[in-house]
Amino acid sequence: MNTADRPVAEAPSHIRLSLVRPAFTLAVDLQLPARGITVLFGASGSGKTTLLRCVAGLERAPGAFVRVAGEVWQDETQRVFLPTWRRPLGYVFQEASLLEHLDVRGNLEYGLKRVPKGLAPGAQAAALDAAIALLGIETLLARRTHQLSGGERQRVGIARALALQPRMLLLDEPLAALDHARRQEILPWLERLRDELRIPMLYVTHAADEVARLADTLVVLERGQVQAVGPVAQVLADTDTPVVLGEDLGALLEGAVQEIDAHWHLARVRFAGGSLWLRDSGLAVGQAVRLRVLARDISLASTEPQHTSIQNLLPCVVQSVQPDAHPSQALVRLLCGESVLLARITARAAAALQLAPGRGVWAQIKSVALVK
Repeated sequence: MNTADRPVAEAPSHIRLSLVRPAFTLAVDLQLPARGITVLFGASGSGKTTLLRCVAGLERAPGAFVRVAGEVWQDETQRVFLPTWRRPLGYVFQEASLLEHLDVRGNLEYGLKRVPKGLAPGAQAAALDAAIALLGIETLLARRTHQLSGGERQRVGIARALALQPRMLLLDEPLAALDHARRQEILPWLERLRDELRIPMLYVTHAADEVARLADTLVVLERGQVQAVGPVAQVLADTDTPVVLGEDLGALLEGAVQEIDAHWHLARVRFAGGSLWLRDSGLAVGQAVRLRVLARDISLASTEPQHTSIQNLLPCVVQSVQPDAHPSQALVRLLCGESVLLARITARAAAALQLAPGRGVWAQIKSVALVK
């Protein structure tokens, strides 16, 4: 997606604000990457949407500082506060809120009324065409909005936001109103946004699969306070403030398909620490993928296992052993090459294996989930 005549500044964003709410006080000071998806993750009422609204200028936090792509949107110490209509942003809500009396093209062109004045009409048209192509909605342009599925409506809504040539894209739980099938339909398009857009995106969710598939950077909020922030794999592997997605704690691995075993319908994925076999679901050699390995799906051995049904065995080094939430359990952080895995085992097993930082072990991985 090209932002046409508006140059994209490869500068990090800085968001610092404090806002008192009846149930919590939102207090954040975040330095965020210049591109990619930053996911705001946490339970309902943790302040995710409030943070998004403050960035958009829909709510005004006293003393706040908001700088995006090198441009200051709010700095109360300098009496700077750009209203929402002057902030070059795109905002995608849970519902696309399309105008029912217009077809898809009419909705997209209506959204261009917010494009800042002074941009050449040709640049506006180019931005709209690029958004249409990026979201794959060329065949939907003549349809009335009631003829669209929920996933198609959201793709149109995102294209409408991108046609504004924003410096930042804000997405407030864009999949929350969709059923499982429609969610799976639109997730690949969101991955494409992450991989191809040259602007930062702030994405609100409390869904584990969206974090695992989409996040580059993860911000974990609890009652308005930042509990953890950083690259998603790093945050998920942090045992000091463990982040649980879905059923269990786990690690995220980035890799690429290295081999397909057509006879056994398996694919081997190479990552920075070894390789793992998993079920082939139509993958292609060279394809970039993300894998999630749950802590409960890893067992440990002090010597290399022999004659086992477990296909994925990795030599690792223990980094730390910590008590888990229940006293019977221990959480072991493992360094496997350049990658980190987490293993949940019984405290008795950890004692019997004499696990300690620096100890070499073999990780036996019973299950690997493909999340991309």
